[in-house]
Amino acid sequence: MEHWFLNIAHWLTSWLVSLGLAPVWAEVILLVGQWTCIVGIITLNVLVLIWLERKVAGFMQQRLGPNRLGPYGFFQTIADTLKLLTKEDIIPSQTDKLIFKIAPMFFIIVSVMLYAVLPMGQDMAVVNLNVGLFYFISVGSLSTICLLMAGWGSNNKWSLLGAMRSVAQMISYEIPLAFSLLGVVMISGSLNLSDIVQAQHNLWFILLQPVAFITFFIAATAELNRGPFDMPEAEQELTAGAFTEYSGMRWALFFLAEYTNLVAVSALAATLFLGGWQGPFLPSWLWIILKTYLIMMVFMWLKWTFPRIRMDHLMSLSWKVLIPISLVNIVLTGAGIEIFRWMGW
Repeated sequence: MEHWFLNIAHWLTSWLVSLGLAPVWAEVILLVGQWTCIVGIITLNVLVLIWLERKVAGFMQQRLGPNRLGPYGFFQTIADTLKLLTKEDIIPSQTDKLIFKIAPMFFIIVSVMLYAVLPMGQDMAVVNLNVGLFYFISVGSLSTICLLMAGWGSNNKWSLLGAMRSVAQMISYEIPLAFSLLGVVMISGSLNLSDIVQAQHNLWFILLQPVAFITFFIAATAELNRGPFDMPEAEQELTAGAFTEYSGMRWALFFLAEYTNLVAVSALAATLFLGGWQGPFLPSWLWIILKTYLIMMVFMWLKWTFPRIRMDHLMSLSWKVLIPISLVNIVLTGAGIEIFRWMGW
């Protein structure tokens, strides 16, 4: 029963081949169909997440949140979407128009590409790469370039300052984020995300690597530009950072990409530290959804609980605290693995 996704994919491929298509084209059509489903699911999920975050923020601040349009205010997000779709697309005359226009498109494309290797259930990854974790980190780092393109193409000092803040912050926190994952790779002996999930059959890695999980979570918060590490936008300082000159759907694409990244990083954390799709009674795809939403709720909880910190403190936290801790964790993990091998466990 757990292999139904893989069985359906094989059946569709065989059916397309039986119609006279070459196997290569059948695989291409199947891949396009999978990506279309992913984009649709992401879009619908973002609508839910925006409503959920508003409700979480309201709960944290002892207010109601959206409560007028639809049941519990759920239609408020749909109304906001329609508003953004119909708003005028304003492009300032002095911008680098090509870079200005393609920056939000590249940002959302990079965000969607992260889902290619995430196992959203047993045998439910679009592409089962042997270096899936390396792919995720590599592709995720491209979003830094997209934000720099937005700030530079806007030809606005506030946008450029916001973009440079984003670049400095994201590059700094990519290092402890990658280092925090090395302990998981050392224990599992693989960069394949499905293999890492299988390695947690008896014990979740959050119990073996609690320091790595905390380091990953803090670094991921900074990578996602979420509070209390959302200085790159900093409305009261830089208007809206790299997004200052954007309006309508171009502006909305950036925030669609940010929520898309939030889901992807939460799913990665669930895969690496919480046993991924493994769990009793429920289907594997439902387990990964529950664990992903649990981690996203913690992200939202932190954002609406802690105040924004200073930029210099943020940078010091990465270079002076998280990187040394993650390096020590790597050394201790290696020593622990050797001790267990020596003891024959």
